[in-house]
Amino acid sequence: MKRIMSLIVLVGVLMSLLAACGSAPAASPTTAPATTAPATAEATVAATTEATVEATVEATVEATVEATVAPTEATAEPTPAAMTVVEYIMATAAGMTPEAAAALGTITIASQSPLSGDQAALGTGIRNGVELAIEQANVALAGSGVEIGFTPFDDQAQPEVGSANAKNIVSDPDILCVVGHLNSGVALASLPDYSNSSLVMISPANTNPKITESGYANAFRVVGRDDLQGPIGARFAEEIGVKTVYILHDKTDYGQGVAEFFKLEAERLGLEVLAFEGTDEKSDFSSILTPLQAANPDMIYFGGLYPQAGPLLRQARDRGIMAQFLGPDGLDSPELAKLAGDALEGTYYTTVAAPVSQFPNAAQYATDYTAKFNGSAPPFSAQAYDSAAFCQAAIVTAAVEANGKPTREQVLTAMKSLPALSGITGTYSFSEKGDPNPATYYIFATNSDPAMWDQNELTSKIESAPPTE
Repeated sequence: MKRIMSLIVLVGVLMSLLAACGSAPAASPTTAPATTAPATAEATVAATTEATVEATVEATVEATVEATVAPTEATAEPTPAAMTVVEYIMATAAGMTPEAAAALGTITIASQSPLSGDQAALGTGIRNGVELAIEQANVALAGSGVEIGFTPFDDQAQPEVGSANAKNIVSDPDILCVVGHLNSGVALASLPDYSNSSLVMISPANTNPKITESGYANAFRVVGRDDLQGPIGARFAEEIGVKTVYILHDKTDYGQGVAEFFKLEAERLGLEVLAFEGTDEKSDFSSILTPLQAANPDMIYFGGLYPQAGPLLRQARDRGIMAQFLGPDGLDSPELAKLAGDALEGTYYTTVAAPVSQFPNAAQYATDYTAKFNGSAPPFSAQAYDSAAFCQAAIVTAAVEANGKPTREQVLTAMKSLPALSGITGTYSFSEKGDPNPATYYIFATNSDPAMWDQNELTSKIESAPPTE
């Protein structure tokens, strides 16, 4: 690493190449929407989040984690002072000898996300973010001898498919890093194979604590955890005056997990939990909504994803159920607005991945994404771009240290030793377990226009270190 870091001085010579890498905002950056916080927003939010994570995601939330609510002007986020990950990659690659470059051979990054099925809107965005990151890196690295390939996999949001793909991935010796998954349950099914091969997995979207709490030394993520996201949602419910809550979840590792953390904190705060139920129903929610309507809660909390949440909310409103509605980042998609329509007005969601418009350093990325894929960058795509960039940084670092093509074990060692680096969605350093430190959590009020999804109103922005226990 000493040899690598001494090469940082070469960055100035290489900066002319960075324009193609999306590492800096365009000359006229996208302006994030101004927001107004409700009067109940506090300057400081104390989130109770020390959790003992069990296989069933049964946790006890006891310790106080301090989380600072940033100013609600989305444009107030400063440009990070840390070296950008692209600058680091360029400076590191500049130290590669011609002999090492010639010995590299094929280097590939894989992705896993749902590219088909009802969650493809987010999964395709993840794949596209990785593809764009690699494409732009190869342009910038032209002449260095480093060229990175890309192999995307469709996990269909199914754990068994993700696991089968993982076996194919680890059997390909050229794949040195994986960006994935969208669904925590799919990641948990795939991680044993990645771990057995010491293959780094860095996730742009997985929030279940078990991703980094199950002893997988190769698991990393650039987003926060549900043992913080759930309690933050419960605190928000209390702030807006909720007294009773009816909790539903989709029975997945992700949905049930975040709902459980929400429940524990809600009960600790004194909210009355009227029910805690799971359902895998996708279309007709009559059997769920009949007892819910009779209970007459102040709020419905749904732990799950937008394909279920949209029809559930629409049918609830059609029945005259006007309870507040809150969910986690599985609701963060313009597809939710298409499914719920006007029923979405006045609802909220928490998320670990804000719209691209909230990140000043992602303005060029947003432009490049639209130009390449003929559509707006969806949630988690910019995080996938950053995840791929960290894969590149670790691979190039390991290649310089190995003086040629590195092993997966060397890439893992390099990932653990990377300094704090700035991506397009923030500055990241990883805890010993692989969590971002700190992570950022957002609360948004929704609107019903899919075309205006990235203009949803920011209610709170909270930063917190990951739990240490």
